[in-house]
Amino acid sequence: MKKAEALDEVLRHATPPEVIESGLRIVGRERLALVSSFGTESAALLQVTADVDPAIPVIFLDTGWLFEETLAYRDTLIARLGLRDVRSIRPLEDSLQREDPNRELWFSDPDACCRIRKVEPLTRALAPFDAWINGRKRFQGGLRATISVVEADGPRLKFNPFANVTSAEIEAIYARVKLPPHPLKASGFLSVGCMPCTSRTQPGEDTRDGRWRSQAKTECGIHTVKTA
Repeated sequence: MKKAEALDEVLRHATPPEVIESGLRIVGRERLALVSSFGTESAALLQVTADVDPAIPVIFLDTGWLFEETLAYRDTLIARLGLRDVRSIRPLEDSLQREDPNRELWFSDPDACCRIRKVEPLTRALAPFDAWINGRKRFQGGLRATISVVEADGPRLKFNPFANVTSAEIEAIYARVKLPPHPLKASGFLSVGCMPCTSRTQPGEDTRDGRWRSQAKTECGIHTVKTA
């Protein structure tokens, strides 16, 4: 999409608030959504977004396998930041009964598990929107090391306002407004997803090395599959 390339050229050195404000100007609040896991670094982007406009819709994928601590953290941040439109999206019950009746799909086919619990629900949730915001950062490594600030995602624009930020800048946002940390971070979980596929990050590892440990898989699919 040439529009995404042109916007990235303009915004590649913009601050996170400037990127979010640009998204609002381009598509409007009703057509722009933020997708958040409410994970260990999520509060920083949610804070910046709330400072711009706390009524921007926030999509949260409740997979059915999340830590209770993540669900509690979601509720804490909604109240703390005054987020006005958080939508918790669950997988279709028919899909779960058909493809994962015994809740063991995460073990036998983690890609399929992510598809029915995250990729398909997000595709449904994004249907009304023309653009979406996410919190990926280049310092997370892997497939994220070269992400643009703006990219095309099927027919939508995808804004990565934190693409250029550093880990220290994330920590500074937390410190500036005294954001509460994710409850599991103190226990060594530096990146938190679904319970069966999340482990503690060991010293010297990248932030996301605790996800899908000992597997070639590094992404759930919502950032590698184009939304329809």
